[in-house]
Amino acid sequence: MSLATRITALASRIGLEVKTKIDATHPGLARAWVCFGYVGSQIVVRSSHNVASVTRTAAGRYRATFATAMPDANYCWTALARSSTNSGQQRVAIVRSSTDQKTAQYVDISCATASLSFSDSTEINLTVFR
Repeated sequence: MSLATRITALASRIGLEVKTKIDATHPGLARAWVCFGYVGSQIVVRSSHNVASVTRTAAGRYRATFATAMPDANYCWTALARSSTNSGQQRVAIVRSSTDQKTAQYVDISCATASLSFSDSTEINLTVFR
Protein backbone atom coordinates (compact mmCIF):
# COMPACT_ATOMS: atom_id res chain seq x y z
CA MET A 1 0.00 0.00 0.00
CA SER A 2 1.47 3.36 -1.04
CA LEU A 3 1.84 6.33 1.26
CA ALA A 4 -0.75 8.28 -0.74
CA THR A 5 -3.27 5.45 -0.37
CA ARG A 6 -2.66 5.27 3.38
CA ILE A 7 -3.06 9.05 3.79
CA THR A 8 -6.30 8.94 1.78
CA ALA A 9 -7.66 6.11 3.95
CA LEU A 10 -6.69 7.95 7.14
CA ALA A 11 -8.31 11.19 5.96
CA SER A 12 -11.48 9.29 5.12
CA ARG A 13 -11.60 7.66 8.57
CA ILE A 14 -11.00 11.01 10.29
CA GLY A 15 -13.78 12.60 8.24
CA LEU A 16 -16.23 9.87 9.22
CA GLU A 17 -15.31 10.18 12.90
CA VAL A 18 -15.67 13.99 12.93
CA LYS A 19 -18.99 13.74 11.10
CA THR A 20 -20.43 11.66 13.95
CA LYS A 21 -19.20 14.13 16.60
CA ILE A 22 -20.14 17.51 15.12
CA ASP A 23 -23.59 18.26 13.79
CA ALA A 24 -25.95 21.23 13.73
CA THR A 25 -26.68 20.88 17.47
CA HIS A 26 -23.03 21.11 18.55
CA PRO A 27 -22.73 23.97 21.10
CA GLY A 28 -19.71 25.41 19.29
CA LEU A 29 -21.71 26.17 16.15
CA ALA A 30 -23.94 29.20 15.73
CA ARG A 31 -27.62 28.27 15.92
CA ALA A 32 -28.60 31.50 14.19
CA TRP A 33 -26.92 34.54 12.64
CA VAL A 34 -27.92 37.49 10.54
CA CYS A 35 -26.28 40.42 8.76
CA PHE A 36 -28.81 43.24 8.40
CA GLY A 37 -29.10 46.98 8.42
CA TYR A 38 -31.51 49.88 8.25
CA VAL A 39 -31.07 51.39 4.79
CA GLY A 40 -33.39 53.81 3.01
CA SER A 41 -36.09 53.58 5.69
CA GLN A 42 -36.27 49.78 5.56
CA ILE A 43 -34.63 46.70 7.03
CA VAL A 44 -32.27 45.00 4.59
CA VAL A 45 -31.25 41.44 5.43
CA ARG A 46 -28.07 40.67 3.51
CA SER A 47 -27.56 37.10 4.69
CA SER A 48 -28.82 34.88 7.48
CA HIS A 49 -29.14 31.42 8.96
CA ASN A 50 -32.17 30.36 11.03
CA VAL A 51 -33.53 33.91 11.18
CA ALA A 52 -37.04 34.27 9.78
CA SER A 53 -37.22 38.05 10.03
CA VAL A 54 -35.80 41.23 11.51
CA THR A 55 -38.16 44.05 12.40
CA ARG A 56 -37.40 47.58 13.52
CA THR A 57 -39.41 48.33 16.65
CA ALA A 58 -38.10 51.91 17.04
CA ALA A 59 -35.04 53.94 16.04
CA GLY A 60 -32.02 51.76 16.78
CA ARG A 61 -34.17 48.92 18.18
CA TYR A 62 -34.71 45.60 16.45
CA ARG A 63 -36.24 42.16 16.95
CA ALA A 64 -34.72 39.10 15.27
CA THR A 65 -37.20 36.22 15.05
CA PHE A 66 -35.79 32.71 14.65
CA ALA A 67 -37.01 30.41 11.88
CA THR A 68 -36.65 27.46 14.26
CA ALA A 69 -37.00 28.41 17.91
CA MET A 70 -34.19 27.83 20.38
CA PRO A 71 -34.78 25.06 22.95
CA ASP A 72 -35.16 27.77 25.61
CA ALA A 73 -34.01 31.33 26.34
CA ASN A 74 -30.68 30.21 27.84
CA TYR A 75 -28.61 31.05 24.78
CA CYS A 76 -25.76 33.46 24.23
CA TRP A 77 -25.92 36.21 21.65
CA THR A 78 -23.42 38.74 20.50
CA ALA A 79 -23.80 41.58 18.03
CA LEU A 80 -21.66 44.19 16.35
CA ALA A 81 -22.81 47.39 14.66
CA ARG A 82 -21.07 49.42 11.98
CA SER A 83 -20.82 53.19 12.21
CA SER A 84 -23.21 54.87 9.81
CA THR A 85 -20.71 57.65 9.05
CA ASN A 86 -17.00 57.89 8.30
CA SER A 87 -16.43 60.45 11.03
CA GLY A 88 -15.65 57.80 13.64
CA GLN A 89 -18.99 57.87 15.44
CA GLN A 90 -19.10 54.41 16.95
CA ARG A 91 -22.21 52.28 17.13
CA VAL A 92 -22.60 49.54 19.72
CA ALA A 93 -25.09 46.70 19.96
CA ILE A 94 -26.60 46.53 23.43
CA VAL A 95 -29.53 45.37 25.50
CA ARG A 96 -31.05 48.51 26.89
CA SER A 97 -33.02 47.23 29.84
CA SER A 98 -34.97 44.33 31.27
CA THR A 99 -37.85 45.29 28.96
CA ASP A 100 -35.78 44.11 25.99
CA GLN A 101 -36.85 40.52 25.53
CA LYS A 102 -34.94 37.32 24.93
CA THR A 103 -37.20 34.33 24.33
CA ALA A 104 -36.85 31.00 22.57
CA GLN A 105 -38.61 32.57 19.55
CA TYR A 106 -36.77 35.92 19.24
CA VAL A 107 -34.23 38.32 20.68
CA ASP A 108 -34.40 42.11 20.95
CA ILE A 109 -31.24 44.09 20.35
CA SER A 110 -30.53 47.79 20.30
CA CYS A 111 -27.98 49.88 18.49
CA ALA A 112 -26.67 53.00 20.18
CA THR A 113 -24.04 55.67 19.81
CA ALA A 114 -21.11 55.96 22.20
CA SER A 115 -23.26 58.41 24.21
CA LEU A 116 -25.90 55.64 24.43
CA SER A 117 -28.61 57.32 22.37
CA PHE A 118 -30.47 54.93 20.07
CA SER A 119 -29.31 55.10 16.48
CA ASP A 120 -29.83 52.95 13.39
CA SER A 121 -26.93 51.35 11.57
CA THR A 122 -26.52 50.25 7.98
CA GLU A 123 -24.93 47.00 9.16
CA ILE A 124 -25.53 44.96 12.29
CA ASN A 125 -24.23 41.41 12.68
CA LEU A 126 -25.95 39.16 15.23
CA THR A 127 -24.79 35.65 16.20
CA VAL A 128 -26.61 33.23 18.53
CA PHE A 129 -25.02 30.21 20.23
CA ARG A 130 -26.76 27.48 22.27
